[in-house]
Amino acid sequence: QVQLVESGGGLVQPGGSLRLSCAASGFTFSSYWMNWVRQAPGKGLEWVSDINISGSTTFYADSVKGRFTMSRDNAKNTLYLQMNSLKSEDTGVYYCAKETSRGEYDYWGQGTQVTVSS
Repeated sequence: QVQLVESGGGLVQPGGSLRLSCAASGFTFSSYWMNWVRQAPGKGLEWVSDINISGSTTFYADSVKGRFTMSRDNAKNTLYLQMNSLKSEDTGVYYCAKETSRGEYDYWGQGTQVTVSS
């Protein structure tokens, strides 16, 4: 069965960095676009970034552009999100999500908590 398992979250001070990982299994990882989506406390889901199947193309929300970098290692079936210059407003649960050919999300991980606070 499809599994997406995020890791790497934690507590970091403003201006700090974290690297999230998402280990994928149960499907042909290299055949699908993948996404990072987050949810801040008390708010709805916010799309963060996505990446094409080869990893050559990425897109970012304006709120994270220039600070976050998404990448993937298809040999390891793993997705990454390097987060630099973190701000308090980056606090939330971060999910990786598999994207279908129609641009919908059909599988999600359990999420990893990121807290940016001094």
